[in-house]
Amino acid sequence: MTADEARDLADFVMFSQRNCILRLSPVLSEGKISYPQFFLLAYLAEEECISMSNIARMMGHSTAAATGMVDKLQDLGYLKRSTAAADRRKIMVRITPEGRELIERMRSNIARDLAALMSEEDRVEQHSRALRTIARHASRRRRD
Repeated sequence: MTADEARDLADFVMFSQRNCILRLSPVLSEGKISYPQFFLLAYLAEEECISMSNIARMMGHSTAAATGMVDKLQDLGYLKRSTAAADRRKIMVRITPEGRELIERMRSNIARDLAALMSEEDRVEQHSRALRTIARHASRRRRD
């Protein structure tokens, strides 16, 4: 990747991230969740379940802080806890259908907003170059 491509990609990521986060704010407020809770839900939407200790490690929090985050999401009906079959001391967390629906709604909003950003004529070339760079980089990584 050239320095110009890296700069274009960084501009694209920063611009799209800022716009997505600004547009997520009202939805997060409506769902009564924070950005870290949203990212945890989004991760859990892709996994069957995950242990509390792995949540703490993944989020860079203490187990107590991760427990507080999970408590709130469980109170809102977005997550459910259970004990692991092999070790009843181990707490496993999974997303509920309500949590999955919230994430899907947010994902649809993000996709719509990105499509709108990409359609702005003055930004099309910059976005196209950034996406081509991402695709080239991803294909190189798959080959390696």
